[in-house]
Amino acid sequence: MDRELVFELPNDLRCIEEAVEFVVARCATCRAASAKLRFNFRVSLTEALANAMIYGNGRDPDKRVRVEIALAGHHLEARITDQGRGFDPTSLPDPTTPGNLLDPGGRGIFLMRKLMDDVRFNEQGNAVTLVLRLPAAAEMRREASA
Repeated sequence: MDRELVFELPNDLRCIEEAVEFVVARCATCRAASAKLRFNFRVSLTEALANAMIYGNGRDPDKRVRVEIALAGHHLEARITDQGRGFDPTSLPDPTTPGNLLDPGGRGIFLMRKLMDDVRFNEQGNAVTLVLRLPAAAEMRREASA
């Protein structure tokens, strides 16, 4: 990947694992990053894709999910856009409060917010941008050799 990678996926959950591997394989910076950073990015991208397919596109096989990956300076951005109506991300309940511990809703977004440096939604609520700050090249080499 030079600086950008853009592609679309069919709305099929079986495509997620291959799509995540496709992105990581084309991002030399991702491969050079520490295991912790690679894990955070993989889990968050997987969750964003699953949310787009299940909730955004309502599992509709005729819809698609757009994936845009950009490397800008020392951060990696992934923007996932579905063809759904969108939602209000501030309306999600906190899955860690006692009354919500058994409710499965909101856990994917909660994970993304914990694992990434920034998570933003567009105004319509049908696109999420995940931002991961990357260490400088020298720091990545030092972590890889440790």
